[in-house]
Amino acid sequence: MAVDSGRNWVEDISLYQFRNYEFLKLGLTAAPLVLVGANGAGKTNLLEAVSLLSPGPGLRRAATSELGSFKGDGDWAVSAKVHGAMGEARIGTGVTGAFPDGRGLAAPAQAARRKVRIDGETLSSSTPLGRSVQILWLTPAMDGLFTGAASERRRFLDRLMLVFNPETRKQWTSFERAMRQRNKLLEQSAGAEPLFEGLEVQMAELGVAIAASRMETIERLRGVIEASRSDTSAFPHATLALDGVLERALEEKAAVDVEDEYRRILQASRPRDRAAKRTLEGPHRTDLIVGHGPKEIPAKLCSTGEQKALLTGLILAHARLVHDRAGGFAPILLLDEIAAHFDERRRHALFDEIINLNCQAWMTGTDKSSFDYFGESAQIFTIEGAEIVA
Repeated sequence: MAVDSGRNWVEDISLYQFRNYEFLKLGLTAAPLVLVGANGAGKTNLLEAVSLLSPGPGLRRAATSELGSFKGDGDWAVSAKVHGAMGEARIGTGVTGAFPDGRGLAAPAQAARRKVRIDGETLSSSTPLGRSVQILWLTPAMDGLFTGAASERRRFLDRLMLVFNPETRKQWTSFERAMRQRNKLLEQSAGAEPLFEGLEVQMAELGVAIAASRMETIERLRGVIEASRSDTSAFPHATLALDGVLERALEEKAAVDVEDEYRRILQASRPRDRAAKRTLEGPHRTDLIVGHGPKEIPAKLCSTGEQKALLTGLILAHARLVHDRAGGFAPILLLDEIAAHFDERRRHALFDEIINLNCQAWMTGTDKSSFDYFGESAQIFTIEGAEIVA
């Protein structure tokens, strides 16, 4: 099959003992596709498998041990041939000793730990996946993003950031490791001063780097949103801001000065942190503040429908940003139950965006007629009992 040079896309995907799938192999074109089926048929599970081709734990953030079939022995695997700006790649991930294609992903003794392979090479982490293919998603679980905990908005922001810079995942993992070690030291009464200083220097360097990457991502998104904003759009433009001690400091000072300032904050806050039994200041406390642009009100005060439209508009803006920065390569979009709560006007506006982006969008729904707007330009698959039947 000829490579489509204008988008990230999956040419084929195979599942082995993944969720409710015993085995599935699916061949695809680069066009948008629709997965139709009853609730519980396995539509979202298939989207989750695709999301595991990108860095991180996937769209459900499920533990590795939860991904295997309940009928199996805990082994599972996902394998796919993908195309992106870097060319063609074969990606495999899972915790099984032997995938049906004959290539092992993990030794039996390591079966509890997820492994990742790109073109036959076993990797130490999932971070390099971001260089092979870019994937964004929107699920019903994200509908409460603006009214839920700040941790959910941080996770959403960091996912957007990760698409541009997969290395930030390593930075965040290292920061959390250092913070956990510092939190353990807080339980000691004395004698840990040198250890505190070493960890706090590390946290300052990593924390400021993370905050700077977040600010850069937000600034880029603002630019795309401003360039395409329209008060009559089906998806209202969002206003974006970051509320965090490091982000506020970086607006006025150089990164090296903010590192020194954060290190001093950590040192001075040891008594307070010891009482709280955790670190109270840092990038792990930042919040993403989203507003409804046309109405000039916080997103958390909008109606459920307005919030859904705002969130969809943010994902589309990010997709346009990825498209523009990758030389025209649109990301893969995973849109779970996307048509369920939109009226016809917003559905058609969304589908027009997908067509204009020239992206391989994976969409799920229970009603095939909701996607009739695509005509014959989309691939339609019906899922029944974890099997593709049409």
